[in-house]
Amino acid sequence: MDKKDIADIRRQLIVDNDLLKISDIFNVYIMKDTTDIYHHQSQPFDMLDRDQQELFMNNFKKLLTGQLDEKLFELKFKHDAENNSQLILHKGLLSSDVESWKEQMLLMTEKMMKDHPYEQDIVISFIRAEYLKPTKKRNEETEESERDAVYSNPFILCSMNKTEEPKKEIQFDYIEKEFKYKVETDPVIDLKKPMAGFLFPTVTDGASDVNHVLYAASKANEPDYHFIEEVLNGEEIMTAKEDKAAFEEVIKDVVGEQLTPSTLANVYGEINRVVEENEEDTPPTLDYKDVEQVLHQSGEQVDTDTVKTAFQRVMDNESYELKASSIVPKYTSKSIKINTKVATISISPQDLQHVRQVNYNGKRCIMIEVEEDAEIDGFKMLPEAFGESLS
Repeated sequence: MDKKDIADIRRQLIVDNDLLKISDIFNVYIMKDTTDIYHHQSQPFDMLDRDQQELFMNNFKKLLTGQLDEKLFELKFKHDAENNSQLILHKGLLSSDVESWKEQMLLMTEKMMKDHPYEQDIVISFIRAEYLKPTKKRNEETEESERDAVYSNPFILCSMNKTEEPKKEIQFDYIEKEFKYKVETDPVIDLKKPMAGFLFPTVTDGASDVNHVLYAASKANEPDYHFIEEVLNGEEIMTAKEDKAAFEEVIKDVVGEQLTPSTLANVYGEINRVVEENEEDTPPTLDYKDVEQVLHQSGEQVDTDTVKTAFQRVMDNESYELKASSIVPKYTSKSIKINTKVATISISPQDLQHVRQVNYNGKRCIMIEVEEDAEIDGFKMLPEAFGESLS
């Protein structure tokens, strides 16, 4: 499942959309500091007020917002897990009646709560729905509609949300002409910041994949490993941040701690080229042989065994494959920081080739090649030659 597949589903999460049919919503309320289900309620989604539907739709869109391997993670199910979530979810997906579906979702809820009480009340919302994706675009010449043939993808979406204590307020009563202290007792469900959730099954190019589930974390690069392993029974993952850190450790092992900006620019350029060339296909990965080739093409003379050994030391697995998109910082934005005691300079990976660290009069200096006059607080910098101003 790639970012386009996720975006396709997220775009459909709007009210009155004929390509998205949500049959039921099932809400489960969990009391804080316990693992007990306090209340649960199921109803047809169409029976909700329109305002309620929009609140939930925005919650689901928020849940599915973020970058893959940072906030969203496609997990492969472990087949040897006890009380396997893949089987529970598949049964729920195929349930022909509401009661059977609720039974499976309550089993998932129990897995979420088992030995894992939360510090505040929790509301878990499940929907079962069907996403219809046209197999081709509209043909204006033949007036053939894109809806004449569609892929049908039934799915279950789960969103976990915390609750907030109601606000205590002082109000003024215009009629009685007096100040009143207002105390609400009903907790408020925070649908704007989902804590976690998942989409089952994943969808790739219109085809459902019941061997994978899409997990959504609350914050980027901060997945809940207990949720991944114990609740969803997913296989071990590496975040984009961890992949990048591992890549940096491998490079340091192979070529040392020091690297010229131009060499680093070439490394990122080579990897970015691989990412762009495979943008429409399966996201590319790099094994130790690929990393060796990238370093060779960037001007570094390394041998296969050295890179292989570095992979074994850093990842504890010489066959591990790094995701290329996780390694390269955002290529055209100022995503790289050059840190000095004097200043922090932001620059894009593609512009690293214009940066040098040089010695001048016995001092280390950062030199940046520019094509135009630099500005400081609206003033153009006066060019200098070898430390002397040019008038």
